[in-house]
Parts: sequence; structure tokens; C-alpha cells
Amino acid sequence: MDEAQFDRLYSQSFQKLVGQIYAMCGNLTEAQDCVQEAFIRAWDHRRKLDWERHPEAWLRTTAYRLAVSRWRKARRALRQPDRAVEPQRTYEPSPDRVAIDAALQQLPEDQRRAIVFHHLCDLSVAQVADEVGSPTGTVKARLARGRATLARLLNTDLEVRHA
Repeated sequence: MDEAQFDRLYSQSFQKLVGQIYAMCGNLTEAQDCVQEAFIRAWDHRRKLDWERHPEAWLRTTAYRLAVSRWRKARRALRQPDRAVEPQRTYEPSPDRVAIDAALQQLPEDQRRAIVFHHLCDLSVAQVADEVGSPTGTVKARLARGRATLARLLNTDLEVRHA
């Protein structure tokens, strides 16, 4: 992949990938940092990677793994209060976004990933299964359970709006 192709991939994919990783980890700054780091790693390995096969999937997986790694480090840091200060957010999300993010965070990780990949990343069930390394039946079950839990968690919010 040459520099122009890489630049196009970056400009077409960066914001989308940030949104996807944000939906999985719940921290916009971390999502931006992890996607940026994934692109840096992709550039460093551009000659070894198979760019004909979905470079976004490689970037998303790399960014997600970075986010998980950072989350684990942050969790360990919580044991020491002086290191556990998170920067204050500079944006104000809509009430719907807050409700969806809170509901997503209550899902088990495997269900949350399946929901985000399928509904936010627009991946087919087969593509989700390939990316997470699970059979399609498992992905379908995770999607069904995740949707049911989200419907239950978000139902209270919907009733308030209709009242």
C-alpha cells in the first residue's frame, strides 16, 4: 500500500473506527488514541499486511485490543487513587446517547462486541463471526441476547418519552 492509498484509508475510516471503538469502550479520548495508534502500527507494518482483505477489520481489532489493554492498566491504577484521575469530558452527549452507552456498558463484553460490530460497523453475522473468531450460531445467540437486554434496559427510557 502506498502513501496515497494509506491516506485515503485514514480519511475514510478514522472517524468511523473511532465511533465503533467508542461504542465498545465508552471513552471518546481513549477511542481516538487507540484508533490513532492502530493506524501508526498499520503504517509500520504496511508491507507485511494483506491490504486486499479488509484493512478496517485489522485496524478495528488492533484498536479494540489497545483499548482493552489500556482499560486493564487503568483498572489496576484504580487501586492507587492518586493515579486514577480521568480527564474531564469536553462535550455533552445527548440523553439518548447517554442511555445507549450506559445500556451497552451493562452487556457482557462478547454481546457488546457483537452488537457494535453488527449494528454500528454494519458487518454481516458471518463477518462478525470471522472477526471475533466464533461460529455464526454463537454470534446470532449473542446478538439475540444482547438485543433483548438492550430492549429491557432502554424500555424505561422509551416509556418516559411517550408519557
